[in-house]
Amino acid sequence: MKFYIGSSFANTHQVRELAAFLKEQGFRQTYDWTSNSRAEDAEELRSIGEADFAAVKEADFVVILLPAGKGSHIELGLALGFGKRVYLYAEEDLKDSPAEASTFYFLQQVIHLSGTFEELKKELIKRECITESR
Repeated sequence: MKFYIGSSFANTHQVRELAAFLKEQGFRQTYDWTSNSRAEDAEELRSIGEADFAAVKEADFVVILLPAGKGSHIELGLALGFGKRVYLYAEEDLKDSPAEASTFYFLQQVIHLSGTFEELKKELIKRECITESR
């Protein structure tokens, strides 16, 4: 099973931690955008955008860690458009803060996960192992 994790540069540590955990469980990351520095020109933006696009398309599931940047919201839209399983993680339940949420967070296809980061890891493994065994 292949995964992609979208978030903001501010969450790089969490993205790397979750990716390492999922890889230890036998999953494969389609692209590690955290190895990039911030793009400085249009050519770099295009190159990164193409890599992100291909990675979301290749993934079996996509995890968006909130708070997320503008690119992550585009990745969320791509994942939904490609029919991927989408997990949206926030420490607090998104229903408790609708003013900070996007309308797309509440689409039926988006699976909300909240709680501690350790709980997120366990829940992803549980859900994806069930999916894989079907």
